[in-house]
Amino acid sequence: MKRITVTNAKDDAAKLRNSSNCVTDDLIEKVKSIMDNVAKHGDSAIIDYIEKFDSVRVNSLKVTEDEIKQAYKNVSTRQIQSVNLIKKRLIKTEMSLLNKLKGITITFDGVTIKRVIQPISNIGCYIPGGKARYPSTMIMCAIPAKVAGVKRIVAVSPPMKDGMVDSLTLVAADICGVNEFYKMGGAQAIGALTFGTSSINRVDKIVGPGGLFVTIAKILASSKISIDMVAGPTELLVYADSNADPRLIAVDLISQSEHSSDTLCGLVTTSKELALHVSNNIQAIIANSIERDDIVRKSLQSRGFIAICNDESTAIDFINEIAPEHLEIMVRRTENITKKITSAGLILTGNYTPSSASDYCLGSNHVLPTLGFSRSQASLSILDFIKIVNVVKSSKAGLQKIETDIKEITSAEGLINHYEAIKERI
Repeated sequence: MKRITVTNAKDDAAKLRNSSNCVTDDLIEKVKSIMDNVAKHGDSAIIDYIEKFDSVRVNSLKVTEDEIKQAYKNVSTRQIQSVNLIKKRLIKTEMSLLNKLKGITITFDGVTIKRVIQPISNIGCYIPGGKARYPSTMIMCAIPAKVAGVKRIVAVSPPMKDGMVDSLTLVAADICGVNEFYKMGGAQAIGALTFGTSSINRVDKIVGPGGLFVTIAKILASSKISIDMVAGPTELLVYADSNADPRLIAVDLISQSEHSSDTLCGLVTTSKELALHVSNNIQAIIANSIERDDIVRKSLQSRGFIAICNDESTAIDFINEIAPEHLEIMVRRTENITKKITSAGLILTGNYTPSSASDYCLGSNHVLPTLGFSRSQASLSILDFIKIVNVVKSSKAGLQKIETDIKEITSAEGLINHYEAIKERI
């Protein structure tokens, strides 16, 4: 892991971000080429890309009902119970937000404005595959959409070597009420959701995390349809003081780094002693045989870091400049620090709230902004699947009250006929 001494929070954070940013012009062109090919050739292009990138030739893209039934036979009752638990806890948090938004009506000066919630008609959920499977992400994407009232929920995920999608992911999709599931991943899947093909109708919005190809594809797709956010590759910062347990920090950084080799994981602290202990703990853990050892080592070596700050203020500025996806705060005065964090997709406080728990069963959503976009966005929620439409009614008296102001502004803007439409009514 890199060791950084932070002297200027803004500059040092920018250097770290720039050094870890893998989005290149060449990669953008490659992704655009795939998207353009899918737009032009549809299913045949997607099937060719699946063979090229996933090393399997599929005959059809859509998951059948028989395949879903078979998927149930491949999973355990205990796994299904866990899926239902995650679903139940997420429904609870999403419903609480939805209920707060219902029934908002404002009346003043003869004008009534109702804030009406309308769900998006149909959405596409990208569920990553590759070196891991993510039934939990299926739940995180589908349940807020279902709670919001979306009628058509489409899911896509890369097929495995046998040409099938991970069984528990399919089961999770079925439990969450997904309407259609397609065996495709990467930029080609984003292209299919964006442009539509003979097998799949286009969607109105794409949600879900992915690797760099998927992230870039979503950014390109955003000129055609809506997307939720830039979500991937994953990131974790831990802010800790000298009282924190270095082993807990070490296992948290390792746990997040096992997602992929391009994960950004780091410790931010004012304690040189803690930094040393965390570093030693990581080395000791990795020295033993651990799962996904090759990914963890490569991730921490290429994008892992420990940042030493002179004081708390510099540390907080550095964190806000990095704007991490996940931020764990393990300090004595947690609440005081939390209030000063303005840029983090998810804030986890205390020793018993690791990011690995938030990825599954805490009731929060693990689809989060990355690459610094947490400056302006937070986690996926029902807000990503609804439109809050203003339904407005004014009385004649209400219109008369604002007549002179409308006349003044329309005259200043040179749009005189706007005022004439008001004048005709009064």
